[in-house]
Amino acid sequence: MIASYFLAYIIIPRLITAKNYYPIAAYFFVGSYIICVCARIVVVHVLEPIIRTPPFSQESVLEIIIDVPTLITHYFPLTFSAAWIFAFIKLIKEQYIVQQHKLSLEKERAETELKTLKAQLNPHFLFNTLNNIYSLSLVNSPVTSKSIAGLSEILDHVLYRCNGMYVPLSAEITLIENYIELEKLRYGGRLEVNFTHVIDHDTNIAPLILLSLVENAFKHGAGEDIGDPIINIDLKLNDNRFRFMVSNSFMPGKDKEENRIGINNITKQLQLLYPKQYDLSITTHNHIFVVLLHINLKNNISKEQNSYESKMSFS
Repeated sequence: MIASYFLAYIIIPRLITAKNYYPIAAYFFVGSYIICVCARIVVVHVLEPIIRTPPFSQESVLEIIIDVPTLITHYFPLTFSAAWIFAFIKLIKEQYIVQQHKLSLEKERAETELKTLKAQLNPHFLFNTLNNIYSLSLVNSPVTSKSIAGLSEILDHVLYRCNGMYVPLSAEITLIENYIELEKLRYGGRLEVNFTHVIDHDTNIAPLILLSLVENAFKHGAGEDIGDPIINIDLKLNDNRFRFMVSNSFMPGKDKEENRIGINNITKQLQLLYPKQYDLSITTHNHIFVVLLHINLKNNISKEQNSYESKMSFS
């Protein structure tokens, strides 16, 4: 036991962090020698008198101390064989605990970062929508009350149904439809919006990412195009392969980089929620800004099942 603690708590910790190994080697040899001497003294002067019938000869303490060959060939292997096993098991256990703690910290950091990104998105969206309603109220538009009702439905989804990591895709589709109707009230007949969606089944998806792409198209497309802006939105889900395309026209001469506001936020969320499972491309052609998002949701289903099983086992 003493040899085990000597290795596990004195030698190995210093060995891991040391820059000069000579002092540690000296500690090890001196400590091992002392431990082996003590073990031999205990065997000769404590155990043997108990289990052997006298008279019998015994080595003196001095003879034990100077009998280095016997200590090395017999007592060192016998004493330290179990000690090395104990020290190895302790080292593995400590590394496992450190790794689990590291993973826990990374998970907490990712969750905190994701919450921060969502917090950045929601006020941005609400600020623009409230501005739209405010513009309608200035001209006493008869659709102001309808706009407020539409905003109420959107707020219900954003504030109360998007607290989890994922939400039903059907709910996100309804949210986009409500948002489009709210924007149509603002722009009237000069805005053309085409929203098509085909899904072979309902599944879960990260909330507000799709809405952010749509809101970005309205802000930098219809919001800056004084002509007849066009926004096309196409959503497809087939065999857990998700495709979402948003295109909007923009005015010639406008800096197309301005149309990327919010894209960096969305990219960070995708990296956290769908690492190596998504593809986000941005292109422009003939004053048309196109954002195309692909997500492989197969692995997402496995994650949700594992999360559910973990919660059930914890319960």
